[in-house]
Parts: sequence; C-alpha cells; structure tokens
Amino acid sequence: MAEFTPSEDVLSGKTADVYFTRCLEILKKERQNPLATMEIFASRGGVLCGIEEAKALLDKVLPPDEGEVWALEEGQRLEKKEVVLRITAPYSSYGLYETALCGMLSQASGWATAAAECVAAAGQTPVVSFGARHVHPNVVGILDYAAITGGCLGCSSTAGAELAGVNPSGTMPHAFIITIGDTVQAAMSFNKHASPEIPRVVLVDTFKDEAEESLRVAAALGNKLASVRLDTPFERGGVSPDLVKEIRARLDRAGFNKVGIFVSGGLTPQRILSFKEADAPIVGYGIGSYISGAAPLDFTADIHEINGMAIAKRGRIPGITDNPRLKRIR
Repeated sequence: MAEFTPSEDVLSGKTADVYFTRCLEILKKERQNPLATMEIFASRGGVLCGIEEAKALLDKVLPPDEGEVWALEEGQRLEKKEVVLRITAPYSSYGLYETALCGMLSQASGWATAAAECVAAAGQTPVVSFGARHVHPNVVGILDYAAITGGCLGCSSTAGAELAGVNPSGTMPHAFIITIGDTVQAAMSFNKHASPEIPRVVLVDTFKDEAEESLRVAAALGNKLASVRLDTPFERGGVSPDLVKEIRARLDRAGFNKVGIFVSGGLTPQRILSFKEADAPIVGYGIGSYISGAAPLDFTADIHEINGMAIAKRGRIPGITDNPRLKRIR
C-alpha cells in the first residue's frame, strides 16, 4: 500500500484557493463550525486515482473521534458525476483542503485514465511509464504511481516505483551511449557494471541503422541481452511496424530469436494499435507524453448537508447522493 504524507504547504493552506483561508477565519470569528457533508464527483468517467493520498490528508486533519469518510477504491472505474468521496465532519476541520482534495483526484485520475487507454490498446504486452521528464519533479512520483494504478507494469522513476511498490524500470539513455562513443561498447560497459537483476535492454538507434546495431549488440552480449529498444526520433520517421518486423527477421536469421524488441517514442493508443494490427512482434511499450500530458478529470466538491439538513447550491440536488459502491473508510 502506498504511503502518502501531506506536505507542510498543503497542511498550512498555502496550496489552497485563498478564499477558503479567508472565509474559514471569518467562520471562526463568528463561532460557526457546523457538521457538514461534502461530496466530490468528476465531470467525466475514467480511472479513479488519488484516493489514497486524499485519505492520508483526511486522516491528518479530521478530528480523531469525529466524522465519517466514504470512498471508492483506488483504481476503480468511475462514471460521469459519480460521487467518489463523501466527508461528514465539522466543516472547519476539512474546509481548507477542498482545493487539495480536488487537485489530488483530478490530476492523478487523468494520468491513470490515459495509462489505462494505453494498456487497453497494448493488450497482453506490458506498458511502462516514461513520462517523468514531462512534468515538474515535485509530482513525478504521483505521475508514475497514477500510471501504475491505471495498469502500467512499471515506471522509470524511483519515486513512483516506491509509491507503487515496484522496482523502477529502465537501463540506459542516449546520453550514456553518446558519452561512451559506441553502442556496443556502452552495452558491454553496462553489462559489466550494472546489477545482475537489471535486464540488459540496449538502445539501438543512436549512431547506426537500428537493425545493424541490434545485430552488433546481440553478438556482443549473447544470451545476456534481453531486448533492444527502438526510440527512433520523428526526424527520421519514428519507429514503424515495418522497422520492427525487419529487426525481428534479422535477429531471428542470426540466431537471436530470444532477444525482444521494446518500443518507445511518442506512442499513443492509436500508434500502439497500429503495431498490433500489423502483427509487429513487440515485447513492451514505453509511454511518455500521452500519459504525462493527459487532461485532468475535473473534480468538483459540493456541500449537501449542514447539521443533518439537506442543502445544495442551485443546479444540484440537496441531500446525500446515493452511491452503493462507496465504502466507509473512516
């Protein structure tokens, strides 16, 4: 189970919309602190993520012996406008954190939903999150945790892997090969010094033709080579199903039929489907910006009861919204 710890900026209210801070100060001066029920729902369907982080925040701020919290589980599919989180507690204990709660659910659910789309397209072929470089480092762990919640087998960052309880995935960047000066030499150096449990997956698009580099690396590492990775840039046409098929055929003819082909670089569900429809033999996909750049699921928080009396803003239905899928977690 992932362990989340709310930051001091969140707990202090620095990350909240300032009107919550101001109005809670006024409510305190007016000595008003009603028992309020707040419900949070999304503007569209998808994969729910962020509930565990929201729970950690609520555990920190709600009174020890007061309040109820009902929620869906992390990773569940949610429907448009389905209530995913319901809080009943003195309003002053959690009102400041409406911004944080919605943000935690919105961003993480957007990432998890995009990851699930990639995983669905890939079918039985594993998908790994490579999106860490596309987001601010402060949220890398949440991004990769969300991607794994959405179905990715692994992720490239240590922070995300620790949250999700997996080992980080990845072997070498282009910068390593360029620094060494030769793909084969880089592969041999990596094989010599990297921990034995790390799969030997070698990039083969840095200096020479991908098929040529694949054969050179396979000959150098032999049965220690797990896979070659294709990350051909769009300036050279990107990775195509025909390129994958050519490399597979050349490796097989040379006796390297156990070497897999891993593909990355600008992948989307549509591109993954194009590889599958062409029967391109791929052992894994690395997905970056499609997941990291996904639009958030917009979550909204509404108060539906005050001191047990049904209430709501115009356009919403007063009273608790029925959702039998919610489970009491506090």
